[in-house]
Amino acid sequence: MEWTRQQRYQSYDQYSAQTLLDLQRQAATDPKQVRYHLHPSSGLLNDPNGFSYFNGLWHLFYQSFPFGATHGVKSWMHTVSEDLVHWRDLGLAVAPDTEFDSHGAYSGSAKAIGNRLFLMYTGNHRTKDWERIPYQLGAWMNKNGQVEKLAQPLFVNPPHFTEHFRDPQLLEQDGHYYALLGAQKTDGKVGTFDLWESTQLEEGWHEVGEVNVGQSDLGYMVECPNYVDVDGRAVMIFCPQGLDQATASYQNIYPNMYLTADSFDMTAPQLVNPDPQMTNLDEGFDVYATQAFNAPDGTAYAVSWVGLPDTTYPTDENNWANVISQVKELHYKNGHLYQTPVKAMADLRHTHRATMFTGTPTMIKEDAGQQFELQVTIEQDQKGRLLLVGDEAQEHGVFLNFDTENGQLVIDRAMAGQPVAEDHGTTRILTIPAHQSLKIDLFVDHSLMEIFVNDGYQVATLRYFADQSHGQVAFLSPTNATGTLWPIKPC
Repeated sequence: MEWTRQQRYQSYDQYSAQTLLDLQRQAATDPKQVRYHLHPSSGLLNDPNGFSYFNGLWHLFYQSFPFGATHGVKSWMHTVSEDLVHWRDLGLAVAPDTEFDSHGAYSGSAKAIGNRLFLMYTGNHRTKDWERIPYQLGAWMNKNGQVEKLAQPLFVNPPHFTEHFRDPQLLEQDGHYYALLGAQKTDGKVGTFDLWESTQLEEGWHEVGEVNVGQSDLGYMVECPNYVDVDGRAVMIFCPQGLDQATASYQNIYPNMYLTADSFDMTAPQLVNPDPQMTNLDEGFDVYATQAFNAPDGTAYAVSWVGLPDTTYPTDENNWANVISQVKELHYKNGHLYQTPVKAMADLRHTHRATMFTGTPTMIKEDAGQQFELQVTIEQDQKGRLLLVGDEAQEHGVFLNFDTENGQLVIDRAMAGQPVAEDHGTTRILTIPAHQSLKIDLFVDHSLMEIFVNDGYQVATLRYFADQSHGQVAFLSPTNATGTLWPIKPC
């Protein structure tokens, strides 16, 4: 369906209840729908928002346009969890229903303050001449999940930034509230981070200034900035659109990067002794808009939109698009950021139906289906191919081409099924330690694959759209390897 601007931005009450039910049925019955990851009940899902812990539960909101697989007028949908794995849908939380968010309740964050949760987000407003005015807005959510918006914006973008000024992360330090935003400078149309401060939260906001992160090139826009403390190391996660690939290598249409530093000085404001080089947060094809926060015990968690701006996917034809990654626990050790599945992911395993293998296996499982976890250790100094979601002829599927002698892992989705974003390549190449064994923990969910390499030293996430009858997992030549495959329970 080709959407006109008017259709994409008409109010939700222009759609009938039956229309929404039909869309939800279509999404639910799509064979390529994921089963143990968060997904839209209908329409489009994008950025995770408001990731937080409040009132004894984990809260995660996400951007939603429920009426089709297009970027229409956005709202926030609300989910809660007791374990960061099983999520319960609480429905619409922030609707685009005021002057200040009339054309979309855009991305933002949440923070527990007292006995309420404060939501801070960008309101997208368009004038009759289609001029965009971004407002930074606030709302309170009580323990019953009721949301009350503040009557007036917290602040608007100053003239030295263009209309691209959004995605506030609310932080608190030494009795002060801070808002970290992504922005585009009016001068030169280049990307930057901007920091604001208030002691009163609901009012009194003023600009501290642009954050010096030690990088001269941040593309033409910074989106979705997130600061977290990871085991005493300052970590800045962000999406620099239009980044020069000579500055940092990436293949996706837009990258999701991170920097680490000794600390984040919010008064300067600057990262203190930051990395000289940005690093891809995910080495795969489809991760963007990652949101991270520190839990009350200090542990850092992150979750991502598995989808990309300006990219279409085969499920668009069934009027739903995109999913949310599993939550990852972040750690910093030996000078590197690690991402690992949260402990409760192991509860999804059908342990009594596990397939274990060792020695020099070829066929691991002929009918693994497309809902499983595979842990495998491939011994050093070997070259070969691991087929996932493959057909009987072993010609179609996702291929992991490994070389533990020279230190390379290639993820190839060219023959998986329906193509995706081929202009940006069908393979991703990871550098791994040479002459060492390779550990992989891999999760498959019908059209989503998440690959954790060497205990989370690297992560690669991808969408794939295979024939759902293809379920073979096999090495294409005898390989010294040990591992276990578990079918996974749906959430």
